[in-house]
Amino acid sequence: MALQPPAQFREPARIEATQNYREATALSERLAAFKEAAPPQQQQQQQRTVAIVGGGLSGLSCAKYVADAGHRVILYEARQTLGGKVSAWRDADGDVVETGLHVFFGAYPNMLRLLAELGIRDRLQWKAHRMSFAMRDGGGLTSFEFPEGVPAPFNMAIAILRNREMLTLLEKARMVPGLLPMLVGNAQEYVDQQDELSVGEFMRKYGVPERAKDEVFEAMGKALDFVPADELSMAIILTAMNRFINEADGSQTAFLDGNQPDRLCAPLREYVENRGGRVFCGKPLVEILVEDDDTRRVRGLRFEDEIVVADEYVLAMPVDVTKRLIPREWSTMPFFSQLDGLEGVPVINVQLWFDGAIDATLDGLVFSRSKCLSVYADMAKSCREFADDRSMLSLVFAPVVTPEKNWLAESDDAIVNATVKELETVLSGTLPSLRKAAVVRTPRSVYSAIPGRNKYRPSQRTPVPNLVLAGDYTYQRYLGSMEGAVLAGKLAAEVVAARAANATLPPIKEPAPGASRGGGEPRNPSFVLPSRPARTLEEEPRGAIAFGGGEASLR
Repeated sequence: MALQPPAQFREPARIEATQNYREATALSERLAAFKEAAPPQQQQQQQRTVAIVGGGLSGLSCAKYVADAGHRVILYEARQTLGGKVSAWRDADGDVVETGLHVFFGAYPNMLRLLAELGIRDRLQWKAHRMSFAMRDGGGLTSFEFPEGVPAPFNMAIAILRNREMLTLLEKARMVPGLLPMLVGNAQEYVDQQDELSVGEFMRKYGVPERAKDEVFEAMGKALDFVPADELSMAIILTAMNRFINEADGSQTAFLDGNQPDRLCAPLREYVENRGGRVFCGKPLVEILVEDDDTRRVRGLRFEDEIVVADEYVLAMPVDVTKRLIPREWSTMPFFSQLDGLEGVPVINVQLWFDGAIDATLDGLVFSRSKCLSVYADMAKSCREFADDRSMLSLVFAPVVTPEKNWLAESDDAIVNATVKELETVLSGTLPSLRKAAVVRTPRSVYSAIPGRNKYRPSQRTPVPNLVLAGDYTYQRYLGSMEGAVLAGKLAAEVVAARAANATLPPIKEPAPGASRGGGEPRNPSFVLPSRPARTLEEEPRGAIAFGGGEASLR
């Protein structure tokens, strides 16, 4: 039985009053100005055909902004559904199975600007401004409650000081020396400098108490990158906290009112096609063809049924898939061989449908702080499409690979049973009977943000004269996230538009030191999807491994 839609909080009042939002707006306007500045005849002369490979958020946002700049887009997605890491499917009962639990933040300026440009920002269901954590060993929930109307950074300071259940006042005070540089001087430079340090190394350097890692940073790390805090670059934690501390509404969260392929990807597709573009699904890229000369330009793209020739080419695939498709002619170029320093991290999403309501859940996101769960939400309370009087929990199962166990190789039943057991501890009680469950494995998701990875992230502009990269792994300041994917797509579109207009191009980021290898042959990523008997890329060339997506199974 469907309930009334979940409570709707008003959109945060200050999200457009930040420097980051102004920069996002300026980039959108700059892209549109490439078309508006040229007279009609010159527009026609300058128009390029741009082939984009990858129908995730980065490829779709790139397509949108390339179209805004006046160019013709043809986008190819390997799978039958758009969305990439935010893709979703319907099961035999008509219920939506999602690749992951995806939450929007007030500190997502490019995403929020994109939604406004599409006319669908009202599809975000904003939640109360709080950060909720499950207490350890079944102690219930505790929250940092942000006071309304208080400017940053004081609203976060008040929220942290008011909470007396997670850290002592002395422990909170000892966190200040490491976080203060984000409030003064060049905060981004400071954040970037910490990429070489793990969370533990950073804490020891600045005297941050160990309990801060256990109580706060561990949960944040697994939520941001599915990696335990001891293995995570501190730059990831600081990037998020920089936005949350410096933007009054940056940490306020929202849920899209339905699944992303329908409620976000479909409007993006319609936008592109209404401007003369085309979007094709079920079109996996087989080979990138390269000119046989010194330019090493792209000559065309080979798909299973055709060769496509365009003026510009954008690769908007996950980094592991991109590495697999790098042509022999490029494989020893330092710009491309540096990609060997990046690798996607595995993650599992579990959805549990219960026969009754779980009273202990909230309308919104909860950091679980358990050993194998990262974050969760009761989607029956948090999202209009899933509204029901029975709970449906979406949970991020991470980390997936631990010294004790590789959960990717475990059965669905083992994963579901472990999830339910953890929930019973977290929620301190017996759960309603489980009606059904879905397990979605993504063998390689966002790039693994272990220390020292930022130097390997490539710019969107490449040394190949007609090739551009997109994807949240490319260099931009918003991590491997939905916001990072959208921003990377915009930056890729800027390279395409500037080159067509003979305008000044963004620079090519210098490759990481020592980024070169011999052999001259493309290399397949070294991972398998062992959800049942292990399958390699050769055994399943059209599956989740080949395309970098999630594989759903229903229990």
